[in-house]
Amino acid sequence: MSNRHCILQGAPLDSGKRRRGCLMGPDAYRTAGLAEALENLGHRVTDRGNVTPRPFSEQPHDRLHRQSETIAWTDALAESTEMALRDGMPITMGGDHALAAGTVLGAMRHAAAQDRPLFVLWLDAHSDFHTLESTGSGNLHGTPVGYFTGRGTFGGWPALPAPVPFENIAMIGLRSVDPEERTALQETAITRVDMREIDETGIARPLSAFLDRVAAAGGMLHVSLDVDFLDPAVAPAVGTTVPGGATVREGHLVMEMLHDSALMTSLDLVELNPFLDERGRTARLMVDLAASSLGRSVFDRPTRAY
Repeated sequence: MSNRHCILQGAPLDSGKRRRGCLMGPDAYRTAGLAEALENLGHRVTDRGNVTPRPFSEQPHDRLHRQSETIAWTDALAESTEMALRDGMPITMGGDHALAAGTVLGAMRHAAAQDRPLFVLWLDAHSDFHTLESTGSGNLHGTPVGYFTGRGTFGGWPALPAPVPFENIAMIGLRSVDPEERTALQETAITRVDMREIDETGIARPLSAFLDRVAAAGGMLHVSLDVDFLDPAVAPAVGTTVPGGATVREGHLVMEMLHDSALMTSLDLVELNPFLDERGRTARLMVDLAASSLGRSVFDRPTRAY
């Protein structure tokens, strides 16, 4: 992959769930040296600061948590991501996973303008495939895939150019999926790779097959990396810890394969809650993974004692 123009945008979005702290994520990534890590790889880096949502008035809802605010963030992030894609590769520093409703929407708009298909790689313990009707918790960080695939009714949310086709999505690292989501997913062509499959056959085979499909279609690839894709033993700074996640080595392998493919056009780094971290270890690991996706070899990383 040739040197890129990496455009950093902070998304201090904390409306997608009730446990607070993800709004500190963008500053944690900056403090952990994300820009410097990418510059050291020869990339040009522009930090456009934090995105701010348009003014909103929160409408009380008997179930859904802070929906008006999340819609405002979706509008703002779709606009900023679409603009960033015209100039380079946006890297959105989150913020909880509700932000992906906006970043994927922005990528969809840009892909449509380029007359190219959009593919989404979802690296997460959860499928986030709920609709507004099916979510039991009311936490909207569990709905972005449902939104951008056109499931259910998202009244008042920005209109989609067209839903992302199920066959253009791969979810890797799944290990906590609600029964309603599981039933719905089984009726789709979404590629689903849970941790048992990774244990049995490895993570490279299904990822390679998905990347081959992206390349064959001439597609753009949006990657959404949730901290809880990783095992909490190595990445504790997340409010939705699920034991049994990807190892550090598996995480780097995924990101190195993305670099080798030269297909990634936008990247989310989500659900980092610095309030729950241990001396910045999760933020540093996420920075290291982002660097691997843009050309750093794992063998170049210094060993750190925590």
